[in-house]
Amino acid sequence: MPELTYREALREALREEMQRDDRVILMGEEVGSFGGSYKVSQGLVEEFGDRRIIDTPIAEEGIIGAGIGAAMTGLRPVCEIMTINFLLVGIDQLVNNAAKIPYMFNGHARVPLVVRTPSGAGHQLSCQHSQVLEVWCAYVPGMYVVAPGTPADAKGMLKTAIRDDNPILFVENVLLYNESGEVPAGEHLVPLGQAVVRRKGSDVTLVTYSRMVGVTLQAAERLAGDGIDAEVVDLRSLRPLDIETVLGSVRKTNRAAFVEEGWRSYGVGAEIAAQIQELAFDDLDHPVERIAGKEVPLPYATNLEAAATPSVDGIVERVTGMVEGRRPVAASA
Repeated sequence: MPELTYREALREALREEMQRDDRVILMGEEVGSFGGSYKVSQGLVEEFGDRRIIDTPIAEEGIIGAGIGAAMTGLRPVCEIMTINFLLVGIDQLVNNAAKIPYMFNGHARVPLVVRTPSGAGHQLSCQHSQVLEVWCAYVPGMYVVAPGTPADAKGMLKTAIRDDNPILFVENVLLYNESGEVPAGEHLVPLGQAVVRRKGSDVTLVTYSRMVGVTLQAAERLAGDGIDAEVVDLRSLRPLDIETVLGSVRKTNRAAFVEEGWRSYGVGAEIAAQIQELAFDDLDHPVERIAGKEVPLPYATNLEAAATPSVDGIVERVTGMVEGRRPVAASA
């Protein structure tokens, strides 16, 4: 299989779907001649023209609103929002329109809309531009939220999302764009709502998604050197959520921790921990732990930014404590 960066895999997915279906359009700030803020759409306007690669004003509510209207009238729009932080300006359109229209119209109107946006920290963009907010939309019935952690999944899940009839928030972590990996050429579809076991193990289940997949796999290799065999489960989708794959792993290892870049309180890990303890309580030998970002506005300074986000060392320390039987500390992140 060819090796592509995460960015190239997304571009390949967009190109293939636009070639396959002339109803697919891309709209957003600087997606045309500039090639997108993170260069995902570079070269597409030359291939498909400015009626399908549409540069919009700086107006996130307008971008998503126009996408909803286009979707309801027969197109399959992909809206690019420059960063998930700016999604807050347009979130009313997603939550109160895109997610609810199929229900309010008794299924007679559909919203096949994909909203792509990068999330996460790592570029010294400080607290207003480095947030992990996908859990806000995962809370909303009627929406899908997916967050692929590998180039192959980025391609396969974007193609699947574009073909789906539901409104989908497609989250791309900013530090993944330059990450490379094998990506199947041609038709490659990855189902939404299906988790995958990235590493088999017997001592502890580490559940995660997006950029933290790679970080958690590195931690698992370190733990293996210390005699701790960790299984790593990549959720890939936050809604729909594949809890059965998680439960199957936990019933084997009898310990579980969730690793996420976002804040610990009320986060994705809180939901996973609750479901594990509701559905697999008798299988647990240790409380479910949550390893997450520090609950502070993200600092600008490089050393403080790193200290506020989960690291390989931090994961190794917490998981070692679990296996040794040390109890979690309530305020620890």
